[in-house]
Amino acid sequence: MERSNVSKQRFLIVTLLNVLITVVEIIGGLVSGSLALLSDAFHNLGDSISIVLGYFAQVISGRPENRRRTYGYRRAEILSAMANSIFLIVVSIALIVEAIKRFSHPEHINGRIMLIVAIIGLIANLVSAQLLHSGSHDSLNVKATYLHVLSDALSSIAVIFGGVILMFFNITWLDPTLTILVALYIAKEALPIIKQTLSILMQSSPDLDYEAIKHDLMQVPGVVGVHHVHAWTIDEHRIVFSAHLNCHDMMLSEVEKIYLQVEKILNDKYDIKHVTLQAECQRGRDEELFNPPIDHDKLC
Repeated sequence: MERSNVSKQRFLIVTLLNVLITVVEIIGGLVSGSLALLSDAFHNLGDSISIVLGYFAQVISGRPENRRRTYGYRRAEILSAMANSIFLIVVSIALIVEAIKRFSHPEHINGRIMLIVAIIGLIANLVSAQLLHSGSHDSLNVKATYLHVLSDALSSIAVIFGGVILMFFNITWLDPTLTILVALYIAKEALPIIKQTLSILMQSSPDLDYEAIKHDLMQVPGVVGVHHVHAWTIDEHRIVFSAHLNCHDMMLSEVEKIYLQVEKILNDKYDIKHVTLQAECQRGRDEELFNPPIDHDKLC
C-alpha cells in the first residue's frame, strides 16, 4: 500500500482555517460565556500545532535511508501520531475537569452568539476534514490529524445544539454536559491510535499466521526447516521479516534461487516486502520457530 501524501497546500489551508476558527471562537466564547465554545477554541489552537507537526513528520518520513537511519525516517510519522493522540487525551481530561467545575458554578450563556460562532466553526472544520480525508485511511499520522479536525466538527455540532436550546431555555447544566460528552468522544477516538503506535514503537509482531508461513516456506524445494523467525513493523504498512532456513547441502547459487522463491511467497501472500534470510544446513535444525526465552539463571 502506498503511503499517504497529503499536499503542502492542503496542510497550509487546514492550518489557516484552524487559526481562524480559534480566534473567532475565543472571542465568541468570552462574549457568550460558553465553556464549550472556549474549550473548542483551545482545542483548535492545539490542532493548528498538531497539523503543522503532522506535515513536518510527513516530510521527514520521506527522507531516504542512510548510515545513521538504515530503515529511514518513517517512524517520524508514528511519533507524530502518538504525540497528537496524547495531546487529545490531555485536552479531553482538562475539558472534563473544567466542565465539572461549571456544574458547581454555572454561568449565564448567550445562546445566539454561541450558535453563530459554532456554525462558522463547523463549516471550517468540515472543509478541513474533507481536505485530509483522502490521506486518513493509510497513514496514522494523517489519521491522528484528521481526528483532531473531525472531533472539532463534532464539538461544533454539539455547541450548535446547545446554542439553539439556550436561546429559548436557561439550562445551566447543558453547556458543561455537552463539553463532557465531546471530550469522552475525543478520548475514545484517540486511544486506539496510541495503542497502535505504542505497538509499532515496541516492535510488536504484526498479525501474521506464522504457522501458515512456515508451512508455505517448507513447500519450497530444498527447504527442510524454518526457525529463528522475527517480524516487526517500521510503520503501519511496512513489515520487516527475518528467518533462518535449513536447506540441503548445496551451492550458494542454488540457495539464491530458494531465496527468490521465499521472497515471492512472502511478498505475494503476506505483503512482506523487506525480507532477510539466513541459510543453514544442520545448525539450528531442532530449534523452534521462535527462539525460547533466555534462562538467565543458567548463565550465572
